[in-house]
Amino acid sequence: MQPVKFLVLRFSSIGDIVLTTPVIRGLKNQVENAEVHFFTKPEYKEILEANPYVDRVHILQRDLGKQLNDLKYEFYDYIIDLHKNLRTKRIISRLGIIHFTFDKLNWKKWYYVNFKVNKLPDKHIVDRYLEAVDIFDVANDKQGLDYFIPSYDQVDLSTFPSQFRDGYITFAIGAKHNTKKLTTDKIISIIEKMQLPVILLGGREDYEHGKAIALQCGGFVFNACGRYTINQSASLVRQSKLVITHDTGIMHIAAAFHKKIISIWGNTVPEFGMYPYMPDQESIIFEIRGLPCRPCSKLGFKQCPKKHFRCIMDLNDYEIAKKAIDLFPMSNE
Repeated sequence: MQPVKFLVLRFSSIGDIVLTTPVIRGLKNQVENAEVHFFTKPEYKEILEANPYVDRVHILQRDLGKQLNDLKYEFYDYIIDLHKNLRTKRIISRLGIIHFTFDKLNWKKWYYVNFKVNKLPDKHIVDRYLEAVDIFDVANDKQGLDYFIPSYDQVDLSTFPSQFRDGYITFAIGAKHNTKKLTTDKIISIIEKMQLPVILLGGREDYEHGKAIALQCGGFVFNACGRYTINQSASLVRQSKLVITHDTGIMHIAAAFHKKIISIWGNTVPEFGMYPYMPDQESIIFEIRGLPCRPCSKLGFKQCPKKHFRCIMDLNDYEIAKKAIDLFPMSNE
């Protein structure tokens, strides 16, 4: 029997790719003789390479025209477009095969941002992604998100100082946009109130930020920002007892491991449909509801357009720290 070949398109970013994993798994497990290929940017390939439901990862190249000529010889049966932009439209047009996609709801998000009236459906983006493969009778298997870490990317906690080996909190301090993340002072305030072992996660751009936090908070904070790959960071998330994170890719990685998550929301809102998907049931969202200026963007800004930054500054450090203490297990039982 010939395989049914699917090409799934999602170029970025970390969280968005992790959110496609129920579709990948559904196609592979529920479509007879399915072969699933995934097309993404080179910086995200490691997220997918260890996924047993992905048969091949294609990396976006500079010469897309030549690459599309090569992809024609893969003889795909269907394209599943989970990015839905001009580039994916070009790919679909050049390959000339049947495609399926999802509703990005951009006009409803625009309406919410500009008029503060929420017309969005109460539906997670994972469920909207899955609608793209309804025609193949792929159903939500309720297993949540996937994240597979190859053995060589597993981080050995014995290499860490002793205070982190019996349990720690992962605090993901970064975000692409400043209006989505806590200030350095607020992070320091929360950590000092918790008095629990914390590993800071973030990219290279967050290293100095993390260094300042660790210097202020002392020996129970380890600055791992910029020191680990995506998979290695995921390994640290998987081994943690609790994850504190902004609305970022780490939040979705933590959800894939069904972690207890304290998610911090600034200018974006969970109603956009990208809140943690099937995390530990004790997970909680911290946000300032009712602000007349929120959401101010579906993505974020370098600084608060209103200059007051109340969506972050009004968050109660003590309440966040107290919730972290309540959720952090004091033993390994």
